[in-house]
Amino acid sequence: MIANASRMPSDTAESQGLRTDALHNRNRIVEAARETFAALGLDVTMREIARRADVGVATLYRRFPTKESLIVEVFAEQIAECVSAVDDALADPDPWHGFCMVIEKACTMQAVDRGFTAAFLSALPGAISFERELDHNVRGFAELTRRAKESGQLRADFVYDDLKLLIMANGGISAESPEVTLAASRRLVALLLQSLHAHPADPPAPLPPAVALGPHHLVNPPTR
Repeated sequence: MIANASRMPSDTAESQGLRTDALHNRNRIVEAARETFAALGLDVTMREIARRADVGVATLYRRFPTKESLIVEVFAEQIAECVSAVDDALADPDPWHGFCMVIEKACTMQAVDRGFTAAFLSALPGAISFERELDHNVRGFAELTRRAKESGQLRADFVYDDLKLLIMANGGISAESPEVTLAASRRLVALLLQSLHAHPADPPAPLPPAVALGPHHLVNPPTR
């Protein structure tokens, strides 16, 4: 009994060391996946994520058996943030401000993270468990649209497919750095929101600063 008892602290320390090491690997995988999805989108391979995390592929699959499970973990915080943005907009007493706030937030998140929109719309084969959050946001945005139209501030012919069109246009921005992409996105969104207002200001509100984008960005988007 004494001999066994003398080994317990060492065994406990070893167990704690293994748990710490496993947690460290998991955090490295999630961080590497977050950065890789943001820069390259969701088509990147699990092997590439393992390489960037400096872990073995077997270690990655031990922590995340499928790519979908890794995506859910990586984007859980952004999904919660997106849901919160819709809830905040619904609580805004100004329907137009709430409507604009959601579009600006969604486009900003898309501009800084190429993988986010694809993940939220479940673009990968197989089910990604964001259906409840997506349904919440679709219903919330529909209510924001109704309120903004009833207030006379949103043009009456706006439809939900126009939001998809706006998101697609914003997703097409490509620049030499994430900072320039974000700046271009802000200007594009400001232009589009002015076009959606039922009674545009005269003179119109100032736009965010223009961004210099070379012609090559239209045909050969840079890889990051």
